[in-house]
Amino acid sequence: MMKNFYDLTLNELEDFFKVQGKQRFRAEQLFRWVYQKGTTNFDEMSNLAKSFREEVKFLLEFQLPKVTQQLDSVDGTRKFLMAVEGAKEIESVLIPNGDRLTLCVSSEVGCAMGCKFCFTSKMGLMRRLSVSEIVGQYLNAAQSLDDGRRITNIVFMGMGEPLDNVQNVTKAIDIIHDQRGIGFARRKITVSTSGLAPQIKHVAESGVRLAISLNATTNEIRDTIMPINRKYPLEVLLRACKEYTDETKEMITFEYVLLKGVNDSRDDAHRIVKLTRGIPSKINLIPFNEHPGSGFNRPASKEVGEFQKILMSLGKHVLVRKTMGRDIFAACGQLRSAMEAHPKKMAIN
Repeated sequence: MMKNFYDLTLNELEDFFKVQGKQRFRAEQLFRWVYQKGTTNFDEMSNLAKSFREEVKFLLEFQLPKVTQQLDSVDGTRKFLMAVEGAKEIESVLIPNGDRLTLCVSSEVGCAMGCKFCFTSKMGLMRRLSVSEIVGQYLNAAQSLDDGRRITNIVFMGMGEPLDNVQNVTKAIDIIHDQRGIGFARRKITVSTSGLAPQIKHVAESGVRLAISLNATTNEIRDTIMPINRKYPLEVLLRACKEYTDETKEMITFEYVLLKGVNDSRDDAHRIVKLTRGIPSKINLIPFNEHPGSGFNRPASKEVGEFQKILMSLGKHVLVRKTMGRDIFAACGQLRSAMEAHPKKMAIN
């Protein structure tokens, strides 16, 4: 049975070739051809021996998720629907912001975390993505850019909980980072978690940045809107965050989805400061993005501004995330591979 090239790190490819009786250095040559020169045609790989090229055709295949739909927002956001094994679909999003172009990557089909304000959670977990299905999101998005732009940042904030698929996520990061291939800087990659505290150590080991979906300042509220908190309550999660910053010397981003009348009071603002004291961090406020049947409301812009001012007056570094792609259901919390979520589909031929 052939292996999918895109599922293998360079070290794994070297080991695979060794088992097959091939020279290990061929792995790096092949890695460079595919990831740096963008070809999977063995006939074009001029520095590979002809005999090797003929043999490797029967050892490796090149399978990526196929882009089935592309939606372009009025604000420049671009969303891709991609078909993966099992007749499922995933979504990834390109988000422009000045000279930055951020790719939001999915790690699962659906999600098991059950966050009440998230559209993806309504799907439940259908399955975890393979390494090639994660790497493929980057390759497909990068290939769509024909105007000289390049992806500058990658965030694992799409469908699914990245730390619920931590092995494949970290392997995909290794492939995307490898300087003999794509060469994407680790400091430009962020992994977000809803609160799988024991797995945060793997983010530190991977050398990438960490974002925490905080979204509540008491266990009582967080238990209600984020069921993972019942297993890993705030005190456990924040202890893991402190360990991450102590080990990596990196700042954490705390993401806070503002739900009108739920977690947006003055007391909540003061508790955020108390909870994050001693943890080098910044706060990203995210006004709730509506979706069908959510049961939550978005605070008014004035209320969001007042919440931000309180935090800033208490010494926190606070940004309000600009809502992008709401017209194509590409905004934070809106991703879901369901037909009703895509009223303006544009087919890819």
